[in-house]
Amino acid sequence: MTNVNFSYVDSALEHMEAGGEPPPFWRHFHWGLFDDPSVPDDSPERYFAAAEAMTDRVLQAAGVAGGRQILDVGCGFGGTLDHIRSRHDGCRLVGLNIDERQVSWARRLLGLDKVEAPDIAFVTADGCSLPVADASLDHVLAVECIFHFPSRKAFFTEVARVLRPGGTMALSDFLMAPGALSTVAGTMAASGLGEDSWYGHMAKPLTSSGYERLARRTGLELLVDDDVNERTVPTYAALRRLAQEATSSDGVTSIDGIEELATSGSLAYHVLSFTKP
Repeated sequence: MTNVNFSYVDSALEHMEAGGEPPPFWRHFHWGLFDDPSVPDDSPERYFAAAEAMTDRVLQAAGVAGGRQILDVGCGFGGTLDHIRSRHDGCRLVGLNIDERQVSWARRLLGLDKVEAPDIAFVTADGCSLPVADASLDHVLAVECIFHFPSRKAFFTEVARVLRPGGTMALSDFLMAPGALSTVAGTMAASGLGEDSWYGHMAKPLTSSGYERLARRTGLELLVDDDVNERTVPTYAALRRLAQEATSSDGVTSIDGIEELATSGSLAYHVLSFTKP
């Protein structure tokens, strides 16, 4: 059994294990995409609706449709796959996570701890070494998790191996502005965004051109590079509120640091997709 002790995951697990309502923490464990970022509303309800919208944007970038074979890497508590299952018929869905606790809760929250479903399964495995046959998938998803991986190149190489020709991979990530490395590194260090931070290991960000080069080197082609940063900004107030309710000063500090980078232009939240020719 592998457990990855990221504090933000621990906080969600503690809440659910104490009998708290699960939807705020499991449905979509990522940043939101807000229709009107100027609205001063940090309510959990607004944030959760925006997180649904972000999921839809990633699926749109991937070109997800019914009847597809789809792998969600870094699947969290299964919300993205449940979202697909409720909207697209005939898909074969697999969620993968290196943290056995998240996989266990995903099965539980989707009711798979008692009844097996032919269309959806969860496995504990490493995203940089996928237990998947060559050329067997239509889509791979990696929603806001790739910065946790020890090697983006290893992950991209695996994705190129498991996708069928014409298949796609979509992800969301924080991309760095050209020339911003020293600013990003300094702010991350000051905010405790290192190996043992609230958000766990966070690899050095790539630029847009860096992602395009990585794709070419691993046999993929860039399809979409969508800077949605402005529409994600209300996420910070919502996450700060949740961290304060969890009495996590480390969480607040980490959120403040990422927000500083995102609002200064040093980092920007992007949705990207790639295809295997």
